[in-house]
Amino acid sequence: MNLKSGSIEGFERYSQFKSVKEFNTHVEMWLAVKKQEFSKGELIGLKRLVRFSVKVPGVSNAKVGTLLKAINDEYQGNGISRSTFKRMIIKAREFGILTIYETERINGSQSSNLYCFNRFPASEPPKVKKMDQPKETNNPLKTNIKKNSKRNEAPIELDNTFVSDKVPQAFVQLVKYFFSDAKTIEEYWHMVQIAAFRFECDKEKEDVLAIAIQSFKQLIRKLKSTKLVVKPIAFFYGILTNKLKEFYLEQLLENQYESKPLRYAHKTGEVMYYDWLHMEA
Repeated sequence: MNLKSGSIEGFERYSQFKSVKEFNTHVEMWLAVKKQEFSKGELIGLKRLVRFSVKVPGVSNAKVGTLLKAINDEYQGNGISRSTFKRMIIKAREFGILTIYETERINGSQSSNLYCFNRFPASEPPKVKKMDQPKETNNPLKTNIKKNSKRNEAPIELDNTFVSDKVPQAFVQLVKYFFSDAKTIEEYWHMVQIAAFRFECDKEKEDVLAIAIQSFKQLIRKLKSTKLVVKPIAFFYGILTNKLKEFYLEQLLENQYESKPLRYAHKTGEVMYYDWLHMEA
């Protein structure tokens, strides 16, 4: 059964976010891992839909025509086509970024869709299953077969020498003394990539690496001094984002006379949105 169309405030129960800030953070994480799957035009459409999804964080019932007109006005007549926007919607739904509901008017005719952004899935460590002990048997050959079978099924943990080449060696050499497996090291670096993308400094590789190393050292100091850190990787991300935010603001001040002024409101009446949305697709 389709939803009844109405004002956006009537769809607050479909929001998965407590604030616009939380919504933007999850969008940033989605783009960090899925941006390359969208064409330039599709990214423009997705970012415009994000801007129209802040009155109720993560929810929009804007008409496609309204969205396309706003894009066309911003790009001075060089907007995107309806088919490009629809391709973006299909991809976003397939990736799990969006959930879409059809709405209808009181007379039963179809109205604009309701677009609901989903939270970026939390990365939980896999649960380790306890290995079953082999039952006693009078046949030693059967016992050995069972033991060998269990040994073959056990997951192989890769050490730091198997870390992806995409992770800088300076970061690997530091982290491996505290977390030696390749997967954990790569997860920490993935948090660095997400945070760097969030503050538009992913191209400043040397600065980002230095900040990441400083942040990890601060995490270790915290772990050594207290046992209150429940999720070290989340604590690391918090330190990292604070440092990268400071770096971003410093860069912004240095370039304030060279860059165009940032815009915070659109003439169509959109609610205020964050700076990162001005990035080139």
